[in-house]
Amino acid sequence: MVLLTGFKTTPAAEVDVVVYGSTPAGVAAAVAAGKSGQSVLLVEPTQRIGGLVTSGLSHTDFHSLESLSGAFLDFANRVENHYAETDGPESQSVKDSYHGTFGEPKVNLAVFHTLLDEQPSIELIHHHTLKALSLTETKPQNRIEAATFVDPHGNTRTVHAQVFVDGTYEGDLMAMAGVDWRVGRESRDEHGESLAPETADSQLQAYNFRFIMTRDEANRVTPVAPPGYRREDFVGVLDAIESDKIQRVFDYPSKCIFKAHLPVLPGGKYDINDVSRGLVRLSLPGKNLGWPNGTPEERQAIFAEHLRDQVGLLYFLQNDSEVPEEFREEAKQWGWCRDEFVDTDHLPPQLYVREARRMQGAYIYTQADSEYAEEGTRAKFHRDSIAMADYGNNCHGTHHGGPRFGGKHSGEFYHPVPPYQIPYGVLLPKDIDNLLVPGAVSSSHVGFCALRLEPVWMSLGQAAGHAAALAVQQDQPVQQVDVADLQRQLHADGSATIYVSDVLPDSPDFDAVQWWGAGGGLLKLYPAGTPRKPRGKKLHGQYSEAAPGHAAQLDLPLDAKLEQRWRALAVSIGVALDALPKANDTTTRGDFIRAAATAAGE
Repeated sequence: MVLLTGFKTTPAAEVDVVVYGSTPAGVAAAVAAGKSGQSVLLVEPTQRIGGLVTSGLSHTDFHSLESLSGAFLDFANRVENHYAETDGPESQSVKDSYHGTFGEPKVNLAVFHTLLDEQPSIELIHHHTLKALSLTETKPQNRIEAATFVDPHGNTRTVHAQVFVDGTYEGDLMAMAGVDWRVGRESRDEHGESLAPETADSQLQAYNFRFIMTRDEANRVTPVAPPGYRREDFVGVLDAIESDKIQRVFDYPSKCIFKAHLPVLPGGKYDINDVSRGLVRLSLPGKNLGWPNGTPEERQAIFAEHLRDQVGLLYFLQNDSEVPEEFREEAKQWGWCRDEFVDTDHLPPQLYVREARRMQGAYIYTQADSEYAEEGTRAKFHRDSIAMADYGNNCHGTHHGGPRFGGKHSGEFYHPVPPYQIPYGVLLPKDIDNLLVPGAVSSSHVGFCALRLEPVWMSLGQAAGHAAALAVQQDQPVQQVDVADLQRQLHADGSATIYVSDVLPDSPDFDAVQWWGAGGGLLKLYPAGTPRKPRGKKLHGQYSEAAPGHAAQLDLPLDAKLEQRWRALAVSIGVALDALPKANDTTTRGDFIRAAATAAGE
């Protein structure tokens, strides 16, 4: 038992589920548990919920719209509806929102609050930081009995719960509970990962801010020099500007200093990011090494250093007389948005923590999990999948060699893969029986680089919330939750556990097809030798049409060979064969799957 003294303490409370950290994963977990009827306390250390989705990351990372389901799809639909109701269904704002996936931070924030407000069993508290955990030793795992949180005035609140969810990017609750975790990169041999370095090291994927900026004079706020600004820190960028590798200050996607994502966001705003493989980078590898396990004070110092560097660079480019006039004048056209981040001088309140601690849990997700299986057009199959995605392994670099301007990042990769599944074990610690971790998920460095995306975190949070509810309802450890029951809950909540490009959550066949896919029924649907293409035709930027080779094609006739294979699968999962149609000229794949689902009570 951990005891606190010297503070004003409120009486201990009891809820079903405590979620620490209102990142997208944390919000999704709280909403899912609330939907399932559980009482939830959602604890946020800062004033603002939503993590990076409300702090500047408005160009969401996914490739095809068909990869979106569940909590994130619900969120995106609500964002689009906001613009339709505010500006009209045919408005430019609706078009610019790209089906609600490109929302202004203030709109994303409002939608997250609405999602929470709709669940009366959820209590949200701000400005409370995890101070201590009370654990008991049980067999075979320990158990968290209570968590104590402290506010900025030193007042504490102790809460007992049946299940705890660590929704933070950093895995702070997980670490305090004594769960195994890791920071840094594994060696290539440890998990057989071609994207890993030859030897293990402590390098960490770099961070930067995702500024929200505009060229609209009516909404533009002129940047000022940040605290600690030193001109001499930025004169090196002048040499970079003189090279043909930098042609503009703001552009997309390359030969610039600030990547201004396209298409433009609603309201004439731009999501500003690091230029991948660029000559001048915003991301600062090495400057963030103290963040994952750092104290609040140490993290604040790292935050301030990144702010001084990135705002300082912009201020230099806009104001220094040695900057060529064409670059200086271009830079001056840009500024902060007057109607965003009004409490923090129009600057994002959170740093883009791309990677911090990673749990070493029941299943360690690695590069192999998001690559093609030996046969077929799909990635490695996970029968216990609780989420899916299509983005691929993506790392902005872990080390910088040479000068601040003109040097080069290393450890950088952008690895296209087919849509992939994520197994339940990535959420599960090995040694705590009532903790789920959807943020700092169990993975290698390379594996984490496929999971560290906001839509994925929302899917993982949604799975954690439903798993927590099942653990409460059945009074059992989270490791013993029946994954088939969990998958049913997720499918009923519109969340896909396998990518199916032509049967989306709004289809009446969604639940049945997802159930059949969870059992392995959608594997090897395409003839041997079908070309493997991880992405569909490019639409714009990083976005594409549906991934080829991932359609169920329910209207196709059921051929005899597939019928034989599917009947064998039906037997293995306890479906009565006499309830299933036979292959003939009229029976379709859809007919068979629907009959199997009905016979199984799905």
